[in-house]
Amino acid sequence: MERVNVAIVGGGPGGSAAAYTAANAGADAIVLEKGVPRADRDGLGPDSTDAAGILDYWVDIMGIHPDEFDDGVLQCELTRAEFRGPDEAATLYSTGIDSSYDEFGYTFHRARFDDWMRERAEDAGAEYRTGVTVRDVETDLTVDVADGVGRGGGDDPRHVVQLASGEELWADFVVLADGPQRTVTNRVLDRFLPEGSGASDRLSPPNANHIAYQEHRRVPEAVYEELNDAIIFWWGVMPGETAYPWIFPNEGRACRIGLTMPIGLDIETFDADEYELLEPDDESIPNGSEYIRRLLEWQFGDEYDIEEAFPIVDEAGKRNGTETYPISSTRPIDSPTDAGIAVVGGAMGTTSAFHEGGDHVAIRTGSIAGELAAKGDLAAYNRRWKEEIGDEIVRNVTMADMVADYDPDDWNRVIGAADDLLAAETGDALLSQPYRSGLESLKLVLGYKWNKRKTKRNYVGIDENEYVY
Repeated sequence: MERVNVAIVGGGPGGSAAAYTAANAGADAIVLEKGVPRADRDGLGPDSTDAAGILDYWVDIMGIHPDEFDDGVLQCELTRAEFRGPDEAATLYSTGIDSSYDEFGYTFHRARFDDWMRERAEDAGAEYRTGVTVRDVETDLTVDVADGVGRGGGDDPRHVVQLASGEELWADFVVLADGPQRTVTNRVLDRFLPEGSGASDRLSPPNANHIAYQEHRRVPEAVYEELNDAIIFWWGVMPGETAYPWIFPNEGRACRIGLTMPIGLDIETFDADEYELLEPDDESIPNGSEYIRRLLEWQFGDEYDIEEAFPIVDEAGKRNGTETYPISSTRPIDSPTDAGIAVVGGAMGTTSAFHEGGDHVAIRTGSIAGELAAKGDLAAYNRRWKEEIGDEIVRNVTMADMVADYDPDDWNRVIGAADDLLAAETGDALLSQPYRSGLESLKLVLGYKWNKRKTKRNYVGIDENEYVY
């Protein structure tokens, strides 16, 4: 029977980061990735779908500088982020957070990035297998590996990883990195939670996820000149909690144009006249492609024939220049570390429906889990991830909670207040001098700070004390 120190379920950024740090520390680490075919990748690999952008301080959270990338991973360097409402707009040229990266941020080719992460883990000594589906993980809590990786467990395995092929893999530690759909994570965590409070109910899609859809389109040269160093978000133009479209630039006049929205919205609960991307005769919420067509018509239709001037790049993305993927909209969860299990990245809810992605926090949590598993003790994992990414998570949870019930008028008000703040700013931080920019800006800043303090006391969806062993 094959046995390893660390078995990692899922080969995206979190899983590959766990494999890298575990192998780099001398552990036997294996990544089990079911793999999906993509138009922009040769062979199988992880799903590799998100808008693929990194802000300056996220570089330090990841611990990976883009200078390390292979050619073709980095796409565009960014100078700003634009936030547009129905009638107001604000542009951010600095995050106001210290960073070792000199630019505002960058966009990257997600499939190439995942392949680079895989090669990095393999170069460190990890094994990465694709075409492997994990069905379940069974854990024997009587097996003790506290004396060190690979020692103290006797002949019996702590974890038996069951594969769809019927094979089994024995492991001392398991890292669950199967993304926001949590196909394996929910099943495993249910065994350590009291009856009636299982992960399947609290974390499962469709209740706990947003859905994202994007198209890769080649834009006119004049439009690309305007967009190639900016990421743009529209708020208050489509219904749903933290629902918004975006544009992220890539190389060769290509842009990722997409949106995120909650699953299962009922159009009857919204006034179509209030939203720029709804039409009075809509009988249901538009699908992703229709939303993008409307966005492009709204923004560029006066100058261009959209289908002719903004063609889909068929060879990009997952299939035919498009991709659809889930995003966790839950709060992050602690892991049952006493059982030798760590949950990382999107599976633990570090990705955010508010800022759409989470590669930086997935990598950070995966790195922590791999490091600790290699040392033979995951006990510090829940404390470590809070210390290292807690501020980032609290920011996202706070903002998502604050805007949960916003309508278009609210977005106009808040974006206008943010624009006033930026216009009055004399330092690097957006929120440092609200008194210079009016009452609405002051209310925005004070509301954020008050809510952040409240959120910081309770931002974990499943606390480690809830697990029963």
